[in-house]
Amino acid sequence: MARRKLTAEEMAAKVAKMKATKAAKKAAALETLGLSQYDRAPAKTRKKRKLSTAQKKACADRLAKARAAKGPSQNMQIHEDVRNLPADHVLSYKNVKSWQTENKQLLASIKSFKDSKDVKERMKYQSVDCYIQNIGSYLRNGVWLDSFYGSQQQHKIKHRCVAMAYYPDGTPKRTVGVWYPDIGTEWTKEMELDRD
Repeated sequence: MARRKLTAEEMAAKVAKMKATKAAKKAAALETLGLSQYDRAPAKTRKKRKLSTAQKKACADRLAKARAAKGPSQNMQIHEDVRNLPADHVLSYKNVKSWQTENKQLLASIKSFKDSKDVKERMKYQSVDCYIQNIGSYLRNGVWLDSFYGSQQQHKIKHRCVAMAYYPDGTPKRTVGVWYPDIGTEWTKEMELDRD
């Protein structure tokens, strides 16, 4: 059996009865706790201040003066070594920050890859997420942890030898792909084969 549709007056009466029941239950709960409805002060609403055009101009002037006195941002949360790099350096703060922003947007766009059944999609998500974390670590600590750099991780980091190691017979130990100061260049596979 279908219910009869309520008229507008019946619906208004039903809503009023529901509101009255809710208010009565609330009052009973407050009374049980030892409070009354009127113990709490009503929330004060703050009126918006109305300013004249002269007052607005004065506020804008004060704000501009305060900003000028503050000076440019010091970026104190960024590691000192990163802050001191010149702007044209590959791993300067400006470049790395733009890579971080770009990769955060990419991560948001591939969010569905996180729980994908396709292994390549999951790996892509994890790679971008790890890259963002490594960039954050670099900005905090000044040490680049990733093997790649660039906006899309398109460049490979090259290693540089800072302390030479030697075999017992006195020949230097070398690894392919590492830059050595004594020869002034990167050690290649051809050089490795020529040595043998």
